[in-house]
Amino acid sequence: MSVVGDFNDWRPGVHTLQPREDGRRAVTVALPGDTTQSFRYLAAGDYWFNEESADGDGANSRLHT
Repeated sequence: MSVVGDFNDWRPGVHTLQPREDGRRAVTVALPGDTTQSFRYLAAGDYWFNEESADGDGANSRLHT
């Protein structure tokens, strides 16, 4: 599973989510300040999904930094 978006030209696998001890997955991505980034998660089987706690941008999640 990976996070893809404006910050990595929507390339899967660049920012892979790593398992954490609590069973969740996470990745750290350095983003420039004062920008808005659109992103989604990509899981096995070409399953795309959004971050529920993020703002929406049509089909994408949106994060304001």
